[in-house]
Amino acid sequence: MPIKLPDDLPAFSTLEAEGVMVMRETDAIRQDIRPLRIGFLNLMPNKIRTETQIARLIGATPLQVEMTLVRISSHTPRNTPPEHMIAFYRTWEEIRGEKFDGFIITGAPVERLPFHEVNYWDELRRIFDWTQTNVHRCFNICWGAQAAVHHFHGMPKYELKQKAFGVYRHNNLCPGSPFLRGFSDDFSVPVSRWTEVRRADIPAASGISVLAENPDAGLCLLHDPKHRSLHMFNHIEYDSTSLAEEYFRDLEAGLPIQIPHDYFPDDDPSQTPRNRWRSHAHLLFGNWINEMYQTTPFDVNEIGKPGA
Repeated sequence: MPIKLPDDLPAFSTLEAEGVMVMRETDAIRQDIRPLRIGFLNLMPNKIRTETQIARLIGATPLQVEMTLVRISSHTPRNTPPEHMIAFYRTWEEIRGEKFDGFIITGAPVERLPFHEVNYWDELRRIFDWTQTNVHRCFNICWGAQAAVHHFHGMPKYELKQKAFGVYRHNNLCPGSPFLRGFSDDFSVPVSRWTEVRRADIPAASGISVLAENPDAGLCLLHDPKHRSLHMFNHIEYDSTSLAEEYFRDLEAGLPIQIPHDYFPDDDPSQTPRNRWRSHAHLLFGNWINEMYQTTPFDVNEIGKPGA
């Protein structure tokens, strides 16, 4: 089954050209089926690029998925045309009375700020609390994951002396996890961050399990069953060229940046990088959606109730 997207969303034509099954809103209303409702809080600066990356992954399942684009109510994005935000996004205040099978929160370019200095931190904390009553399963990415474990578990983040940047092979520490079903013993994931959270700070009584990590890049993926969440600290959703674009952008701006680890062939930025993580990105999101589908109530209004 396809992913349902607004008819004029830029991601629609991109995914259609890639062979991803997409469905127009006008066609979806004719089907007598309850799609999985997934909210997507997009905090990334290039919102259109990130919409496409996430829609590509959640649209590759055999289930019909309805993606709702959500933005922070108290923050105005600077890098996306206002008309795009007005046409396709709803504020969290507008959707807070609704229920969702899944909810995705992205990273944001604020990781070097203390959490309390982020201008929408108070609203994001309310959103995290809201997910515990209105969302069946959450998937938090990069800074969004750091923010979630800080909010729910008090885990600090630490600034790195050098940016963790490149493609790192992460060890599969829990091959029996339903979220890692079909995964290799190790797998590549793009990493791009100036901060990290540490295994030693995971509270003993939190119930968190470490699903994947790398000895140099650190924690990658946590399962937080008490909050029905996955926390992915890296960017498995990235396109093939995302790290290259970040590298050349920072180089042109005169910022201190190293060649991304194990990314360009022979560490030569003039060569085209090869995507070695795409299959595991699809597998991870597919497993997450499958677990959501197997356990979510048929009646979305039952989400958040005891036992649901």
